[in-house]
Amino acid sequence: MIDRSIKILLTAAFLDSSLFPKAALTTAIRKIAWFLPARKSANKGELKMSDARIREMNFWADRYRNGGISRREFLGRASALAAVSAAGLGFNPATLLASEPKQGGYARFGMSDASQQDTLDPGTWPTSFAEAAFNGSLCNNLTEIAADGSIVGDLAESFEPADGAKKWIFKIRNGITFHDGKSLTIKDIQESFHYHMGDKSTSGAKSLLSQVESIDADGPNTIIFNLKSGTADFPYLVADFHLSIMPAKEEGGIDWQRGVGTGSFILENFEPGSSVKMKRNPNYHKNNKPYFDEVEFIAIMDQTARLNAFLTGEVDFSGDIDVRNMALIDRNPELEILRIPSLRHFTFDMDTTAKPFDNLDVRLAMKYALDRDDILRKVFLNEAKKGNDTPVASAMPFFKDPTPQFDYNIEKAKEHLAKAGLKTLDVDLSVSEAAFPGATESAVLYKEHAAKAGININIIREADDGYWENVWLKKPFNGCDWYGRATCDWLFSTAYAADASWNNTHWNNPRFNELLVAARSETDNDKRAAQYGEMQQLLHDDGGVITVAFVNWVYGLNKKIAHGPVSGIFPCDNLRMTERWWMA
Repeated sequence: MIDRSIKILLTAAFLDSSLFPKAALTTAIRKIAWFLPARKSANKGELKMSDARIREMNFWADRYRNGGISRREFLGRASALAAVSAAGLGFNPATLLASEPKQGGYARFGMSDASQQDTLDPGTWPTSFAEAAFNGSLCNNLTEIAADGSIVGDLAESFEPADGAKKWIFKIRNGITFHDGKSLTIKDIQESFHYHMGDKSTSGAKSLLSQVESIDADGPNTIIFNLKSGTADFPYLVADFHLSIMPAKEEGGIDWQRGVGTGSFILENFEPGSSVKMKRNPNYHKNNKPYFDEVEFIAIMDQTARLNAFLTGEVDFSGDIDVRNMALIDRNPELEILRIPSLRHFTFDMDTTAKPFDNLDVRLAMKYALDRDDILRKVFLNEAKKGNDTPVASAMPFFKDPTPQFDYNIEKAKEHLAKAGLKTLDVDLSVSEAAFPGATESAVLYKEHAAKAGININIIREADDGYWENVWLKKPFNGCDWYGRATCDWLFSTAYAADASWNNTHWNNPRFNELLVAARSETDNDKRAAQYGEMQQLLHDDGGVITVAFVNWVYGLNKKIAHGPVSGIFPCDNLRMTERWWMA
């Protein structure tokens, strides 16, 4: 009822500003926000997100009252927060069902982050181009993240824990076939997981599966994962986009090279760094899905070229719309902008094993030498939230804002340089627009900020194509675009555990690693919150990550494409836009 009340209030305020002057509007929305209900998690635990929600609502209300944002933008922000409150990290109310789904049509998606080194290997897939095409369209997982942020079965029709969540039992749907007609078997699932496990694996999901002791078949339709310790979040982990199910080879391993999956679309053509063309799978296991007859992912790395392709109708969807170009889209009645609440964050990552970043005081000097507020104003036009060197977004369960806030402080930066025995410091920072939208401009501003502390940042402008293969995880100081993850365990295991394949900072903190394992099996929510809170503080104090900003997903969409609620835990409607969207 309260959720309905805030929607009515927002609609009335938008249509007639005289009904609610500025002060009255912000006060009314703030009061209603206090009563928005917490949602229930997949394991029936209540997620107490009120504090984070109220802080953000108050932030935007204050900015509106002080003239920092328009009435239209404030109402949009309040509406988005109402949606997040009602449905977790799920969706923006602007994305509610606009028309009945219908079949037919050819959709073209303009993507910002392809590479000529992209492959069909599920152990790679570092960007949304490969993930949305190959995980979200070509393949399926055992589970998937629904639009409301909950975890639901995909190839698995059900899943349940046993033995204190040390064992997870998945019942597999009957009648699922691969695109070549082969029936899905338990061996396909076992080999698909084994591919990401073991000492020789280089998969981005390797660290997620380090907790798995064995994977056993129990008849033709049941698979059992035996874990080293209880893990309540395991159904979320198996939704990771690397863990796509592919056909097993007779001799062991998986046959990923042929591009055959169980997904909503069948691969017709793949040109690395250029395009992926796919046609509808008529034997898909979800009733009536997908709706499109054909889809194409088109790589357009250059921001201006991608915008022009969208404005001229060459593509129906454009990823990563520059905030400075939104007015152009707003003026076109056939186009719309989707702002999707997300966990996405942009970082500058320091390799804590490489000089000079192996010195904690150097890392702290670099943190204090960045004016994040300046970057938020000039690069993101305040369409972002300031980071504080933790990857956990305020909307996530177990979020705790560490202290202190790393605000711009030249004296503090100089103080930590002196503790490191330095008066000046020279460092290289590798960036490109592939690193994250606005990375180059942010780096230029960072260089100006840090110079006042005696820190000389030499900006290396890397090539967009190949950035994720040649720079990320390899250069000692680089820009990075992180999606975030639905749970702290998933997030930390992917990027900050000592053995994580995607540990871009190469950080290894024994206390953090100990807490990561302990928190997985902790059943007391207060104790678990304390464990995750301490881990966030450790990352903040000791880690090599500089979190510049948290941002929404911002897409351009032709109105001839319709959709239901759009989720933002992963990009592109949790990578499932080709399956979930349709022609209006």
